[in-house]
Amino acid sequence: MGRRGKSRLIPRLMLNGYGGVSMITLNRLGHNDEPFHLNTDMIVTVESTPDTVITLATGAKVVVAETPAEVAAAVRAYRAEVLGEALKRRGAPQRQPPVAPLPREPPRLSAVEDEPR
Repeated sequence: MGRRGKSRLIPRLMLNGYGGVSMITLNRLGHNDEPFHLNTDMIVTVESTPDTVITLATGAKVVVAETPAEVAAAVRAYRAEVLGEALKRRGAPQRQPPVAPLPREPPRLSAVEDEPR
């Protein structure tokens, strides 16, 4: 059971036409049969008051059925997908050969005795 007495809703990732993720899918509170897609870059804050309120960069507020933890998990999954796709397109990181330390000469310091006074 969810926190509001209904079955727990799991935020999903929306795939774009290229097989990658473009947004997260959430449900407005009280409209579980009408999911909407949200660009995670627009999220400023996610609060629990006790309903989950998402404040967007435009100043708009959206009340959703998911918990703040579920929204955060969907955002993390979205960003991990974006970074994973970027790394895949870039190719495997090239390993640099280890850098040999520069040869060092022994110190050229010598002891100097004080002159007697």
